Amino acid sequence: MSRGGAKAAQTESRGEVDGPGDPGGHLPAHGAQRLPVWQSSRPGSLYDYIRVASFSLGPDGRIEQWSERAADMLGIPARHAVGQDPIEAFVPPELHEGGRRKVSEILDGREWTGLVPYRRSQGGDADGLAEIYLMPSRNAAGERAAVCLVVDVRAMRGIETDLAASQAVFGQSPMGFTLFSTDLKLLRVNERFATVFGGPAGKYRGLTPHDFLPRPEAERMTAALRRVLETGEPVAEMQFVGAVPGEEERRRWSVSLYRLHGASGRPIGVAALAADVTGRRRAEREAANARRNLALLNEAGSRIGNSLDLETTARTLLDVAVPQFCDLASVDLYQGLLAGDETPPGMSDGSAELRRVAFSSAVSDAPLATAGRRTPEDGSPDGPVAVGAVHRYPFNSPCAAALRTGQAQIVPGRESDDGPELGAVVHSTLAVPMVARDTVVGLVQFSRTKGSEPFGERDTALAVELAARAAVCIDNARLYRREHERALILQRSLLPPGDPEAAGLDIACRYLPGTTATEVGGDWFDVIELPGHRTALVVGDVMGRGLRAAVAMGELRTAVRTLALLDLEPAEVLSALDEIARGLGGTGDGRTSARAPRSRSGAAAGMPEHGALTPAADLSEVYLATCVYAVYDPITRRCTFANAGHLPPVLVEDGEDALLLDVPPGMPLGVGGEPFEEIEVELPDGALLALYTDGLVESRHHPLDEGLQAFRRALSDAGRPLEDVCDHVLSALDTSHGEDDIALLMARVHGLPKDAVGDWSLAPEARSVARARELARDQLTDWGLQDLVDTTELLVSELVTNALRHGHGEIRVRLLLDRTLVCEVWDADLAQPRRRRARDTDEGGRGLQLVGLLSTGWGSRRTPRGKTVWFELPLPDGDSAPADPTEALLSLF
Repeated sequence: MSRGGAKAAQTESRGEVDGPGDPGGHLPAHGAQRLPVWQSSRPGSLYDYIRVASFSLGPDGRIEQWSERAADMLGIPARHAVGQDPIEAFVPPELHEGGRRKVSEILDGREWTGLVPYRRSQGGDADGLAEIYLMPSRNAAGERAAVCLVVDVRAMRGIETDLAASQAVFGQSPMGFTLFSTDLKLLRVNERFATVFGGPAGKYRGLTPHDFLPRPEAERMTAALRRVLETGEPVAEMQFVGAVPGEEERRRWSVSLYRLHGASGRPIGVAALAADVTGRRRAEREAANARRNLALLNEAGSRIGNSLDLETTARTLLDVAVPQFCDLASVDLYQGLLAGDETPPGMSDGSAELRRVAFSSAVSDAPLATAGRRTPEDGSPDGPVAVGAVHRYPFNSPCAAALRTGQAQIVPGRESDDGPELGAVVHSTLAVPMVARDTVVGLVQFSRTKGSEPFGERDTALAVELAARAAVCIDNARLYRREHERALILQRSLLPPGDPEAAGLDIACRYLPGTTATEVGGDWFDVIELPGHRTALVVGDVMGRGLRAAVAMGELRTAVRTLALLDLEPAEVLSALDEIARGLGGTGDGRTSARAPRSRSGAAAGMPEHGALTPAADLSEVYLATCVYAVYDPITRRCTFANAGHLPPVLVEDGEDALLLDVPPGMPLGVGGEPFEEIEVELPDGALLALYTDGLVESRHHPLDEGLQAFRRALSDAGRPLEDVCDHVLSALDTSHGEDDIALLMARVHGLPKDAVGDWSLAPEARSVARARELARDQLTDWGLQDLVDTTELLVSELVTNALRHGHGEIRVRLLLDRTLVCEVWDADLAQPRRRRARDTDEGGRGLQLVGLLSTGWGSRRTPRGKTVWFELPLPDGDSAPADPTEALLSLF
């Protein structure tokens, strides 16, 4: 048969004998049973790779048949080979003798296999090597013949090399290498796979993924194998988790699948490469955790401590930790430390009271239930701790141990049958003490719920670092709160009450510190009640700000109040205050430091504003101050002003523009050497008087003149309520620059009505005593103060009698009715009355004692032409009766 006919027959044979599988020899459907049928193979089968050829020898030892494969492989066409002696045709001459001997033996019935060199053309050298298998046969006549199979040795050696390489890769691979058949059963596994799962490699033949993987993972593996087998698309890096015999830790494998094909291209199975990535996965997780921890620390460093508010700092810590680090968290701080105690009782053993200052949860809004907690009242167990609640931990609890030792404690989770308690789902808690400056200030608890990984060593180290950072910031906030509260107490104690009262004046005031960090400064204002229903209005400004300026301000304010109660003239008050300020700014060795005149900015003339200052010079800076002092008399409606380097007061009369009063400025307090001047201004009813500090009208954004103009414009509508005027001024001017303190004192004048004043002049004679009593009785009756008649008559009689006895000249008596009743008696003598204790045998000397017993206050002051003695009585309120003069008189004996 010719070669073309053979190929046609082969093609026809393939078309006729294809079995029940896929057309063209494809894999049959999965699960179908393969039937033992004839089936053709595609080109490219194993025989093509081995390159097998055949020919036959006749009884005479010559070639009878020569296959086309032999012609292709050996390069000799059939017409040149048939009838030839193979020894002569193919074997080199030096091997002819041995070759003929072998052919004779074969023809005698002996098989032979061996390597034979051959040449591809006549007369050429040997250029090939073939492995020949000679098999004895007989022809139709029964004569001896031979059938020869020829294999190209080079092709055979290549196949052997490929098989050896495949075997080496399969057997020596550090990865698990498996082959699955088309029915998804294991055909072969390598030693690495067998080492992981135990036993010899042969025992896995015929097994399925369900035999060595958990059921869910096995189903995933089976589905992937089937998909690769059907589609031919490989799958890379599939992750599977399973347990290895003898190990508790679950392992993770990365599996890659690809379909295998035979020489004819027919799918013959699926190969799987599996690598154990448990360590890599663990390393990736640890690297991810490390990155997360670094990110948390970076976020904590940028966010925690930005506020000096204690609760805000605690909440910021929890915002950083939840949910990035844990599912729930809480912060407890020692109640005693929050109250200002440095070492509260029980702090050393962890049993002191704590207050929950912050709580955060990513899983529930309910507070965290803590095992072993006790209420501070009776020590009984209690439920979850609410924010702001006070509680304590018993001595043997992990939380108390953390507070006691300063070491983080891991609190295991607990199961609860009492109901849906949050503590039942918490399976891991870290109790971390908050340590700042070697002092435990509180406890932070980080908790993770079921489903999250429990805390490990790295987590514990991170929690300790977070708690340590927050502890320092919280302790700073605690210290700031303590100092801030002390500073506020100091500042408030140095300022008048929020609603000061004065006769003939409506008062409104505002104080704004230059910095909210301390809320204390050197500006001050004061409203001082003086005898005769007069009022002293004071506004001052110590140069500088902060706590030292506040201390200096307090000393000066106290000095002002003391000097004011001496009832000195305004200029005299400032002169005495200047001497006091110079003494306060001394160098500490008893000598006052010399000062040059200073500008409004506080710098000495001829000296640089910036530079090194000695401690004494720095102290003298603190006690330089400006001050304006005004005394208002509601009866005469006149106000006397004196100024020590301060900005001038502003007066607004009804229907008029605001006016800066021309008060001589004088020198700042503490400079010394210059007298102070004073002026007297009549203030009509309804007029508005404003005293202020330079922080209200001066800043780096605009000059002083512009600030004063804006201030005057803001006061143009002064007819509204006084409190509204204050708010309008502060909103109209730039009071948020934070450069200097601001003090604003406003007073609206209305004076005392004429019918609230009784004023009489008496002759210096004995009958004036009775006349004074009569006038006082009639005036009190007109005012409806009959309850005060007896007491007032007695005290007026005593003061007029003293004026007659110890004074000289005309006597003047005045009664003033406002919030209290004031009686004043003038005489022309400068000698001040002195209170003394009379003996039992003395007939007199008890008048001023009686005045002191029956009045709420009394005193005397000098006047330009003598002195004034006064006393004050409270008005009846209907709840308490006035003092009985009879009992007072009897108490003196």
